[in-house]
This record gives sequence, structure tokens and C-alpha cells, in this order.
Amino acid sequence: MTTDTISPLRQRMIEDMNARKLCAGTQRGHISSCKRFAAFLKRSPDTATLEDIRRFQLHLAETGASICNRNRIMTGLRFLFRVTLRRLDLAAEIYAPRASEDSAGDEYG
Repeated sequence: MTTDTISPLRQRMIEDMNARKLCAGTQRGHISSCKRFAAFLKRSPDTATLEDIRRFQLHLAETGASICNRNRIMTGLRFLFRVTLRRLDLAAEIYAPRASEDSAGDEYG
């Protein structure tokens, strides 16, 4: 373990995950997803906007993240926004891409 202090937001999210009895692997994945989003934003995820979420989802697709990985990342963010922050408006903006989306990329072009 590191001796770094845990932010109040991360602590609250961990408490929410523990209360729902999420396994350690799931918790690590959710925290990792939020860290990745925070690094993309260059600020705390609790300051995110609808546009930030849209840009992050586009960023994941454009950088070649697999559909499985994108879904895993966005599941962690959905937990943060829906459960920990109670930001249902932001949670609603998170979509799960399907395999057909990548293969049908030219459909609208």
C-alpha cells in the first residue's frame, strides 16, 4: 500500500462500493476508470460536464480502446456518477458501445 492520502471523493466511492459488497477486483477497476477520466480532464471527476463525458467517450474510441475496455471504463464512471455523486444526468450520458458500432463506422460518413 502507498502512504498517499485518499481524496474525500475516492473515499466516498470506496465506501459506496463496500456498502454494495463489490469485490476487490471490481473496486480496483472502478477506481482505475475514474483515475483515467480525471487524467483526461486534468481535474476532479466531480467537476465533469455532459460535454466532458462525450469527449472522453470519443477519446477512448479514437485512441483504439477495445469495446470491452471502453465498457469497463464507462461502467466505473457510471457508478461514480449514479451512486457516489448522485448525478443521474451525467450517468444517463454514458452509453455502452456494441461490436456493430465499430464495424459500421462509415454508415454516417
